[in-house]
Amino acid sequence: MVSQKSIQDFIAQKKLPVIGVSRDTKEFSYQAYILLKIHGYKVYPVNPNTDKIGEDKCYPDVKSLPERINGALMMLPPEKTAQVLTEIAEAGIKYVWLQQRTESPQAIQFCTDHNINVVYGQCIMMFTEPVSFFHRFHRWGKKVTGKLPK
Repeated sequence: MVSQKSIQDFIAQKKLPVIGVSRDTKEFSYQAYILLKIHGYKVYPVNPNTDKIGEDKCYPDVKSLPERINGALMMLPPEKTAQVLTEIAEAGIKYVWLQQRTESPQAIQFCTDHNINVVYGQCIMMFTEPVSFFHRFHRWGKKVTGKLPK
């Protein structure tokens, strides 16, 4: 079960690779990447299919990042998540956010088995302050329905 503490521990990581970020500015992964940049995070785009996201150098994998990182935001199809989680564990990353539609029971179990603090089933944009009206409303809806982590 995801807790508010696990969310806050992840949010406290100010250097994050965004794994699976898209070049398409309309895609959620690109929008989340830009939002994190605007909110002062040092973000590293990770996508093996491009050298740049906007004007930023893009890295093909976790091993290529220029510095040690403690957290990672994953935005991949579930079938690709397992391979990248292995790289994350090998890199010693201890905080992972599996954005909705990235998670699988196997990915969550992998994180648990490797002592990786994992957030899943939640949208990062609902917790990265300041939160937009839309995402505040979405967070409120989860709270009212009892689906917001405690």
